[in-house]
Amino acid sequence: MKRLAALLAAFSLAGCTTAPKETAAPPLPDLATSRVLPEGPVVGFVDAATGAHAWRAIPFAKPPVGELRWRAPRPADPWTVERVSTGTAPWCPQILSPLDGVDKSRYGEIVGQEDCLYLNVYAPPMSAAQAATAKLPVMMWIHGGSNTWGRAEQYDGSALAARFKVVVVVVQYRIGALGWLAHPALREGGSLADDASANFGTLDQIRALEWIRDDITAFGGDTSRVTIFGESAGGHNVATLLTSPRAKGLFHRAIVQSGSFQSTPLEKAEAGDEPQAGMKAAERMLGAATPVTGAALRAVPVKDVFGAFKLKSGDIDPYRIIADGVAVPAAGLDSGLDQPGAYNAVPVITGTNRDEMKLFNALNPKLIRYVLGRLPVARDPALYEAASAYPSRMWRAKSVDVPAARMVDAGHAPVWTYRFDWDEEGKLAVTDLGKLLGAGHSLEIPFVFGHFQLLGAFDQYAFTKANAPTRIALSDSMMSYWVQFATTGDPGRGVDGKQPLWSPWSSAPDAPRMILFDTPAGGGVRMNSDLESGERIIKDLLADTSIKSEADRCQIVTRLLKDNPELKPVAAGRCT
Repeated sequence: MKRLAALLAAFSLAGCTTAPKETAAPPLPDLATSRVLPEGPVVGFVDAATGAHAWRAIPFAKPPVGELRWRAPRPADPWTVERVSTGTAPWCPQILSPLDGVDKSRYGEIVGQEDCLYLNVYAPPMSAAQAATAKLPVMMWIHGGSNTWGRAEQYDGSALAARFKVVVVVVQYRIGALGWLAHPALREGGSLADDASANFGTLDQIRALEWIRDDITAFGGDTSRVTIFGESAGGHNVATLLTSPRAKGLFHRAIVQSGSFQSTPLEKAEAGDEPQAGMKAAERMLGAATPVTGAALRAVPVKDVFGAFKLKSGDIDPYRIIADGVAVPAAGLDSGLDQPGAYNAVPVITGTNRDEMKLFNALNPKLIRYVLGRLPVARDPALYEAASAYPSRMWRAKSVDVPAARMVDAGHAPVWTYRFDWDEEGKLAVTDLGKLLGAGHSLEIPFVFGHFQLLGAFDQYAFTKANAPTRIALSDSMMSYWVQFATTGDPGRGVDGKQPLWSPWSSAPDAPRMILFDTPAGGGVRMNSDLESGERIIKDLLADTSIKSEADRCQIVTRLLKDNPELKPVAAGRCT
C-alpha cells in the first residue's frame, strides 16, 4: 500500500485526492443502531449507500500509553454514558504519504496517536432484539501496509455486510516500532505473561478477537463462526495467528491474501547486526550515553521512536513478525504448518495476485520512463513483464503452493488456494494501466469488499465505466466465495450455489488445485492444476528467450536467489 501511494505521486494526482476522512463531519447517530455491550452502551449510524448499520471507533483495549507502551493490550475500561460511535478512530502513529490526500509538504510527517486501539463494525440492518439471536458469520479484516502504515477507515465493510448478511469487523493495531520491537529492557516489570512478547501488534489483533468473543453477539455475530482475513501485511498477520498459541480457539477460518509465512528469530530481531535490531534502535532512541531501561524507552517521544528508523542510508522498517516464543512459536511462524499441536487447525484460503510485483516495478526508474515527465511507460515491455512475472511467481510459490502442500500433507484442515488475474484497468493517455499494474499487489481488495473507492484519485483510471459490468460480476463471485467460506468453512459454489466449484488443494498430479479469478475475457472463474515451485521458476527464467540481455536476466536471478539461497544449485553458477 505504501508503494501504491508513491505511484499516485508519480502520476501527479496527489492534489486530486480527497482530504483525510478524519476532518469530515461524522454521520448522524441513528437510534436503530443502539446496542448495549458488556463495557457500555453504543450508538452508530446507517450507511446511506447500502443501508448497513455501522459503528466506528469502538475501543477494544486500554490506550497503550505510558507504562502500557510495549505491553500486551488490556481490556478497555467500561463506560456508562452512551458512546456515539460515528466518527473515525484516531490513526495509530505512522508516516504520511500521498495516499492520505495531504499537501506534498506534509509527506513524511508523523501523524496519529498511541491511543488508537479501536475497531469498526458493519452489520445488516436489524433491531437490537433481532441481533441478539441472528448468529451471523463474523469476518475480521486485518489491514495491510507493511505493518507500518494503514488504518481502519480505509476499509468500508458496509456493502459486504448488507448484501451477504455477515458482520464485518475492521481492526486497528499498533504498527511500526510501536507494534514490533524486541529488547530485553521491554520485558522488565511485566505483570502478564504476554508482556514478554515482542509482537505487540499481533497481541492487539488477538485482543480484538477476544473482544469479538465477548461483544459481537450484540451486533448479530456468531462467536462460533469467526473468520480472519487480511491482505499483504494483513495476510502475514493472518498467517501469524494460524500458528500463534495465544490465538487458539478465537477464530474458525482464515483467509491469507498475498501474505507471507516468514518470521525473524528473536535473537536476530533483538541483537542482530541489522540496524533495525531492537538493541541498536533503542540506543539511537536514547543516545549512546543513556542507560537503556524499559522506563526510559517508554518515555521516548513518538517522533524519536520513528526517528530511530531513519538512517543516512535511507528509511528502514522494523522487523514485522518476531519468533519470540510467546505470541509466535520460537521455531518460527511457519514451523506449525506441518507440526501437529503447533497449528490452529482451521480451514484456510491462501492466494496471491498474478502480477504482484507490477505495483513495485511501476516505481523502478530502471524499468520505467516518464512521458511528458509524468506518464509512466515501460522502457522495455518484455523485460518489464519478465521482471514482474518471475518474482510474482516466487511470491505465489512461497505463500500459496508450498504452505498449502505442507498443511495438507500434515493432515491439517482443508486448504483452498486462488490466483487473482484481473488486468482490465483503463488507460491514462499513453499509460496503459492494465499493462503497467495488471493484477498487481492489493488490486483484489475492492473486489472482496464490493466497492471500488479504495485508491483515491487512482480509482477513476483503474475502475472505469467500460470495465464496470464484468468487473462487478467478478467482484460478486469473489464476495460470494469469501462469505460462503466464512459461513460454512468451504467456499464450494458460493452463497448462491451457482459459481464454479472451488475444490480444495490436492498434491496429486494434475489435480485441480487452484481457482483463478478473472472475467470471461480472461478465461473466467475456473479451476487450474498448475503447480508452482522455486526450482521451476528459476529454470523457466534461465530459458526465457524474451529477455534479450544476459545481464538483465541475471539481475532477476540474483534478486530471487538473494531471498531463496537454497535455489542456487538450480542456477548452476550461470549468474555469478
